[in-house]
Amino acid sequence: MKHSRYLLPSLLLLLFPALSFAQQDQDQDQTPVIRFVRNPDPAPDFKLTSLDGKPLTLAALEGKVVLLNFWATWCGPCRAEIPDLVALQDRYKGRLQIIGLNVDDEEADIKQYVEETGINYPVAMTSNDVRLQFGGIPALPTSFVLDTQGRVVQKHVGLWNPAVYETEIRSLLGMPIMAKVETFEDKGEVFLSHADRATELPGVDLSKLTPEQKKIVLHRFNADTCTCGCKFTLAQCRIWDSACAVSKAATEKIIATVSAAPTAPSGSAPTPGTPPPAKTDPVPSQRSPESPRSPRL
Repeated sequence: MKHSRYLLPSLLLLLFPALSFAQQDQDQDQTPVIRFVRNPDPAPDFKLTSLDGKPLTLAALEGKVVLLNFWATWCGPCRAEIPDLVALQDRYKGRLQIIGLNVDDEEADIKQYVEETGINYPVAMTSNDVRLQFGGIPALPTSFVLDTQGRVVQKHVGLWNPAVYETEIRSLLGMPIMAKVETFEDKGEVFLSHADRATELPGVDLSKLTPEQKKIVLHRFNADTCTCGCKFTLAQCRIWDSACAVSKAATEKIIATVSAAPTAPSGSAPTPGTPPPAKTDPVPSQRSPESPRSPRL
């Protein structure tokens, strides 16, 4: 059955209990928190054609808050959030632009679905190149929030409480909100290109390393390419797909090698004898990119 490997994660995603607002620890006064990237990067622009034949670019949307929603009609969580996106587009018409970027459907099927659901925002079929420009799409739905200057200030993977999106939109538009705004440095959570800033990685235990050893292994994680087929560095792969057994085994091997090597004096060259970076094997352009893994708020 087409996409059957994605259906179980999608169903489990819908069954998770609601988490705290914005998935962040709340202050003692229980004030909800939203988070934006401290120094956001400009969103990679694209030139697509919407289903109604109109050109679609981000450059033409400067001055509006933009929500880029990567989705597919077969994705249960994607279908579940569409009514909320339709309501948001209607409520903030003229100041917000939602764009649906379909990643895995036939054009005729998308058009039929758009008509049946009354989607009131542009929808376009997107290419693998666009997905890669945004760092690869690890799950569906995945949404990028852009401020009025076209910068990516947040990324949401999975099905989220629409109140989070609305609070972020209102904040970016300078409208009153009942939430606290915090900022964070992007260490690969938004753009994988910033994985080299990370000091911790999902599923990687660095607690037994000395500061010097940790520096060495992190350098290796960002220099070596994962051989699972993702074409990312080991660090990027751990962030992109924390369930990847290949990158997990590779990082564990590096940690074991560095831990067993004699400790070099401070300021000396990295431990000799470590193997060179792995070479990338020819692989398909995407590997299982649509397994939703973020619980609904």
